Amino acid sequence: MADFNEYPPDLPVRDALILRNHTAAESAHAVVPYSGTDLARPQLGPANPFKGSDEPSVGDKRKNVLTGRAEETFISEHTFRAKHRAVERDGGPEREFVGSKRMKEMAREVKRGREGKGSATVADGEGAYLGPWAKYKNTRWEEVEVEEGGELGSDEEEVEEEVVGSGTVIRAPEVNLQRREEVEKQGEETSVFEGGEEFDYLGRGYLHVPQDLDISLTKEVGSVTNFIPKKVVHVWRPHGRQGSGSAVTSLRLFPGSSHLGLSGGADGLVKIWDVYRNREVLRSYKGHNKAVTDLDFVRAGGAAGRRFLSGGFDRKVRLWDTETGQCVQRFNVGKTPHVVKFNPGSENGHEFLAGLSDNRIVQYDSRAGNETVQEYDHHLGAINTLEFIDDSRRFMSTSDDRSLRVWEYGIPVEIKTISEPDMFALTKSTQHPSGKYVLYQCSDNSIVAYSSGSDKFRQNRKKAWRGHNTAGSAIGITCSPDGQFVASGDTGGSVCFWDFKTCKLYSKLTADSSGGVINCVAWSEQETSKVFTAGAKGEIRLWD
Repeated sequence: MADFNEYPPDLPVRDALILRNHTAAESAHAVVPYSGTDLARPQLGPANPFKGSDEPSVGDKRKNVLTGRAEETFISEHTFRAKHRAVERDGGPEREFVGSKRMKEMAREVKRGREGKGSATVADGEGAYLGPWAKYKNTRWEEVEVEEGGELGSDEEEVEEEVVGSGTVIRAPEVNLQRREEVEKQGEETSVFEGGEEFDYLGRGYLHVPQDLDISLTKEVGSVTNFIPKKVVHVWRPHGRQGSGSAVTSLRLFPGSSHLGLSGGADGLVKIWDVYRNREVLRSYKGHNKAVTDLDFVRAGGAAGRRFLSGGFDRKVRLWDTETGQCVQRFNVGKTPHVVKFNPGSENGHEFLAGLSDNRIVQYDSRAGNETVQEYDHHLGAINTLEFIDDSRRFMSTSDDRSLRVWEYGIPVEIKTISEPDMFALTKSTQHPSGKYVLYQCSDNSIVAYSSGSDKFRQNRKKAWRGHNTAGSAIGITCSPDGQFVASGDTGGSVCFWDFKTCKLYSKLTADSSGGVINCVAWSEQETSKVFTAGAKGEIRLWD
């Protein structure tokens, strides 16, 4: 450091201090140079952990190949093959320029073949303004009139087969005439009688209620006290052989007498079978080429049971004559009918509702043909259930949108909508014989009840039946004719019975030891303790 004595005595003190500081800065810069370690250090971020110690650092520009620096990387087999095919198609790098030039020429050719845009002052006729809607002239082929006989003229050349870059020859698909005939015949409905005798000694068919049994099948429904069954007394396998049966998707009993059973299966067949005499399959109805979704008998007046509806995944609803097996009417609903329901009233007994997978409920008149009478489309999900209430003047519907709606029959505006945040989808339903409640199978493994005998239409929070597993499946439910018990299937192969008033689980019977789903339950309307169950195994069991 310089001393004040080194400067001239006549130099002011302030100037001497400035000169001293400047000299010290120059000395510091000259003494502290940058080292080689600082120059090779990564400028930003951490060092590359995947780079070996023998490899050059980030700042090194050394080449490891003749044309530059190459590093090992990973490429999938799919990406490599795609790039390889692209190079083969374009002819390699040496043809890249030629290929791009050819594409530009093709674009210009297409542009030249476009019609004129026309004049903006002409609105219609020749020379009218087309603008961006001007068409392109097709110069790749010409329309050729074929002579009689279906062959080309002598001066016309045959069109060669197109060959793609991979060498594959594209040919027209072969027509399977046998498959086409099968598809065309799918719309034909047939019926076969499979029983022993179609008519009795008086010429009466199987719809006639038998009068020579130990019990009367003409009593008023609900006039006898019901009990919970204990054991299986008979098994039907109408939808396939033993061990290989097709799943039963719907089960109905003949209205009033319950002397016949009607079942629909995943094989697309509908079968009717006897309950009391020989307990045999009487008739099969074949028309659906996919699984049956739902069945329902006519319930109005003297025509009860004479006809029935069947819906299937083939997007059709068919009306059948129960005794003759004739398909009376076919309704092309356009979407899958999840539920079909006849109007039980005597005034509109010929009309029915179909709940579809496209959120709509459509109303048909069986006498008017394939024309929709009314449509109810306020739901936001596929329709699950339909129940007529208030002497068939109203009906309730549920959907996958987790809502319940009440409608005035014939008017496509709902009276009330119930949609709570804690609600689950209601998949199956049944009416209590008292007419005051409609019971719904809920997706949270419970059965809930909604009042239908008043204008409130609210849930009865005091009634909830639990103890079974139904989540993920549409499990059927039913009530005993006297209203004392509630019965339901289970995804584990069981049948559960509750008390309606106390909601206590009385009994849980094993209907399928293999654990198959029991999705159909029906209670006989005339006997005290006869219950029918069916499920995925294809067996229909009678309990007593």
